[in-house]
Amino acid sequence: MSHRTASATRARLGRLQYWLAVVFVVGWSGVVCGGLGDQFLAWDYPCPLCMVQRMFMLLAALGGAYIVRKGMTGTIAPRDYATGWGLAVIACVAGGFTAWRQTMLHILPGDPGYGGPVLGLHLYVWAWILFVAAIATVGVVLCFSEETAAQEIPDRPHRATGMLAIGFLALVIAVNLVSVFGEEGFHWFLPDDPQRYQLFYDLHILG
Repeated sequence: MSHRTASATRARLGRLQYWLAVVFVVGWSGVVCGGLGDQFLAWDYPCPLCMVQRMFMLLAALGGAYIVRKGMTGTIAPRDYATGWGLAVIACVAGGFTAWRQTMLHILPGDPGYGGPVLGLHLYVWAWILFVAAIATVGVVLCFSEETAAQEIPDRPHRATGMLAIGFLALVIAVNLVSVFGEEGFHWFLPDDPQRYQLFYDLHILG
């Protein structure tokens, strides 16, 4: 292998954490989109624990977005990687606990669980699997942080990709906030087993 080829290979490997951050942003945003699709297409109203899991998914995505945003400037300091991944791991640990808690609420034999299953498992079980997988992935990459954490990020194609990823995340956050407001209405708390979009009933009463 020539010196130039070896240098190019090291450069690509050094940007691995940046691309993993992009995957975090797009991946978690996509998972929340899946939950929104189940909510709006199957009329499967998410419960408070479901909403909390979504919040932690978006928080994990924001951890990745922090790294991506720093990379879009062309330079990422080691502390920026640490900050972004720290936020992401905290979100995944908290989200994993929330998903585990909801799983334990429906663990008894004969309990149908909350909502309809997807590919044989309920959404909160899938959420638990994804949170654990995300923590493991970050841990493995950080074991090789010296080789995978380049401090110089070229403008192309990283900046355009980063802008698209962060824009997608912002859109998903906005839609999710509207979804929560629609289901909760003008109330402080969401019912444990919501059966309707309370906002429309509140508006009808006010009208």
